[in-house]
Amino acid sequence: MKTDPICGMKGTIKAHGHYFCSQNCIEKYEKQNNIKHCLSCHVKGAHHPWYKEKIFIVGFITIAIIILAYFFSEKLFEAFVDYFKLIWWAILIGLFIGGIIDHLIPNQYISKYLSKHKKITIVYAVVFGFLMSACSHGILAISMELYKKGASIAAVIAFLLSSPWANLPITILLFSFFGAKALLLVLAAIVIAAITGLIYQILEKNKMIEQSKNIANVDESFSIRKDIKKRWKKYEFNFDNNAETVKGVLKGSWALAKMVVWWILIGMILASFARAFVPTEIFHQFLGPTLLGLFITLIIATIIEVCSEGSSPLAFELYSQTGAFGNSFVFLMAGVATDYTEIGLIWSNIGKKAAIWLPIVTVPQIVLVGILFNILL
Repeated sequence: MKTDPICGMKGTIKAHGHYFCSQNCIEKYEKQNNIKHCLSCHVKGAHHPWYKEKIFIVGFITIAIIILAYFFSEKLFEAFVDYFKLIWWAILIGLFIGGIIDHLIPNQYISKYLSKHKKITIVYAVVFGFLMSACSHGILAISMELYKKGASIAAVIAFLLSSPWANLPITILLFSFFGAKALLLVLAAIVIAAITGLIYQILEKNKMIEQSKNIANVDESFSIRKDIKKRWKKYEFNFDNNAETVKGVLKGSWALAKMVVWWILIGMILASFARAFVPTEIFHQFLGPTLLGLFITLIIATIIEVCSEGSSPLAFELYSQTGAFGNSFVFLMAGVATDYTEIGLIWSNIGKKAAIWLPIVTVPQIVLVGILFNILL
């Protein structure tokens, strides 16, 4: 297993003296290095049969489970359909934005703001996360693309944590549920994202986690504004160029989908089983404003977190039933920090150390804030 020189993922396909993760990355390498001939066309392993792709394997298993559920378990079927209705658009938006980043945003742009080991880098990451409009599963696709484009691991983690609960659409949704108290949820999420990003910078500096190999070297005098103007003047708006741009964006989105979607499907299936077969009464009975209730909430949030838009009403229902505002925060934030989908993606695409440190760093902060909210509110 070697590192892909294009995306930084683990590569198994040998070509041009490197190891690549896919044919798409081989083609990008050839384009960047002006290799005119398709030397990779006959590279062993460059073209995997479609049925060996993880996205299709997990997809077929998911379809089989849902078909069986339709005939034998109405609750499981309805749970999956409900989750699908909640997140399908977020996934598509995330993949589309990821495709745009992949095809149109040069590595230098990302590296300019999100690659340096400075405190301001974490601020940029949190701000960018706040401005995003995708939920947690949409953000997964975008954050992995940012990492591939040169963002530091610390910046990616801060971006990932700040987006699902502190972005503009969710802020509006939370205020509709919790009123002015929603501001506390948003501010707490931003603070935890920033603190976690800063801790990851320390971990990265001391080589306690993996080192990002995707960071592009950027001249300090490099101006993104001037570069955009230069590219805009050179671009010719005609059918061929526009079609090529659309094709490039869709190609980048599909490459990203193959990396992300199968993880999301696994998360949806597990969450559907939890909703279908765990009695609702148990959730209400054991999720009160006590230390035990808070830790049980933490465990449940790890299991059933699916999407910010879907989890926000559940968090409000938890608050209205128990009055435990801290539990609601833990339910929202811990789902992001401990979700097996996100940890799995970080593990497989960034590194196992970075994945293991995520709950270690975030969970104590989340629990502490939850306890304070239960005591003070």
